[in-house]
Amino acid sequence: MSIRARQFLVHVAVALAACSLSGCGTINEKISAGVSDAIPAWAGGVPADAPPRPGTAKYDEFMRERERKRLLPAAERGEEAKPASSSQDTIR
Repeated sequence: MSIRARQFLVHVAVALAACSLSGCGTINEKISAGVSDAIPAWAGGVPADAPPRPGTAKYDEFMRERERKRLLPAAERGEEAKPASSSQDTIR
């Protein structure tokens, strides 16, 4: 095998490896959003109390409910809307 043929094969192999790596990058970009929902919270996934993803029907409903609670007077809001007392208040 001559040197030129060997160089050509090395270039083809490097180009093939580069193309396959770039293909993996675009696939992972599209799949990562769906796969992250399947990972449990204890393993680093999305926590259970996280808001829904933008662009979904649940997100629109979440934003409407949030706006409705924002417009309520403070006296009428539920207990969950009140800020938690700090540890400094309990020490005194």
